[in-house]
Amino acid sequence: MPSDPSPDPVKARQRLAGSVIVVIGGTTGLGLSGARAMVGEGARVVVVGRNEKNAALAEQALGKAGAALVGDATVAETAELAIALAGHRFGGFHGLYHVAGGSGRSHGDGPLDSITDEGWDFTLQLNLTSVFYSNRAAVRAFLLQGKGGVVLNMGSVLGFAPAPEFFSTHAYAAAKAAIIGLTRSCASRYAPDGIRFNVLCPALVATPMSRRAQLDQGIGEYMRTKQPLGGGGIGDSEDLDAAVVYFVSEDSRCATGQVLSVDGGWAVSEGQYR
Repeated sequence: MPSDPSPDPVKARQRLAGSVIVVIGGTTGLGLSGARAMVGEGARVVVVGRNEKNAALAEQALGKAGAALVGDATVAETAELAIALAGHRFGGFHGLYHVAGGSGRSHGDGPLDSITDEGWDFTLQLNLTSVFYSNRAAVRAFLLQGKGGVVLNMGSVLGFAPAPEFFSTHAYAAAKAAIIGLTRSCASRYAPDGIRFNVLCPALVATPMSRRAQLDQGIGEYMRTKQPLGGGGIGDSEDLDAAVVYFVSEDSRCATGQVLSVDGGWAVSEGQYR
């Protein structure tokens, strides 16, 4: 019988071996999927979420390579505590993946003429101020360590490719557009320190946040033409995992200030209404 072929060295290596990553918003949805992908590549991760039950389930799913912290991303100290936990539990801190955010529709977000003051403030606090808090905490830690690091922020195609009928939440779109500006500005400022900043921009993905859209038949039909790739329709959390691993690994050591859409074709497709 022929001998077994030698293993593919690219497949055999773990691209994140030795890395410790903090995932803000990492106990469900896109964040948990990315955390699992990173663990699969050899990383150890600290995931943060507001729900105690979800945090416990996430820690169980990640095994010995994971730790969970219950905390609110809109509180400045949460990211600081997560970074401290990463150092205490796993002996270091090398990257931040910020996913936390969500819809402000139920709090008053919507089209500009109907957004309430409360809806505006709530949506920006949840989606933009939380990113400011985590990114600031990460940069302070990286500068103190003097070894560089990586920050990956979660944006949205709605920050630059709007869809007027079903997705007119303008405070949310403003927050996601601002994340791009913040990320690119920070990428410019901290590149000499070896700190990289990039943004991932998905379209509609099946997560707890998108439950309203998932249950709407009209949106479902629209999405089959607005996101034609991957079988057409609403995407899966795992669709972003390869990009997450790339951006937090040394494979992207020369990439900073980049905005990558993983959107099923959203930004280049018209989408058809009934």
